[in-house]
Amino acid sequence: MTQGERNSKIDPFFRKAKQWKAEFEMLRDIVLDCDLTEDFKWMHPCYTFQGKNIVLIHGFKEYCALLFHKGALLKDPHGILIQQTENVQAARQIRFTNVEQIDEMQLILKSYIYEAIEVEKAGLQVDFKKNTEFVIPEELQNKFVEIPDLKTAFEALTPGRQRAYILHFSAPKQSKTRESRIEKYLPHILNGKGIND
Repeated sequence: MTQGERNSKIDPFFRKAKQWKAEFEMLRDIVLDCDLTEDFKWMHPCYTFQGKNIVLIHGFKEYCALLFHKGALLKDPHGILIQQTENVQAARQIRFTNVEQIDEMQLILKSYIYEAIEVEKAGLQVDFKKNTEFVIPEELQNKFVEIPDLKTAFEALTPGRQRAYILHFSAPKQSKTRESRIEKYLPHILNGKGIND
């Protein structure tokens, strides 16, 4: 695909959109105007520069958004970048609820896209938290004592898989729920599998 050109393989995504159709089209034009290559990843239009992910277009019930893959590294002089949840480390969104908002922000959006391209050109990387910075829930620590092989298996998992488990197990407020989640995934961990494997 040539930079700045529409990729016809992605047209069905835009045609099928029931909500945010006009907003998606405008965002697509703005992004392509910045000479990015249009691709389809994670079931959404994704725009790349020399094979590196820059920005993605996606929609939710309440808003549609541009998601910058390394948004945490952008300066954000307008204070418009949003961290979806406290666990999202790199990506940031700019959210919209109508075409007029997007239209008014065209120049600002392009400046953010160009900055994101410069971040890639410079080879900058987001400093991810180490798994040791995440608190292992007490219920999981107790299981490690009870089943030593579980601790060994858990530590053999990739850092991303460990983090996914820690976040999933830590989410419930009640200890009982945390315990049942851990019980459910014991076989996965012992078999060296991630939460989504």
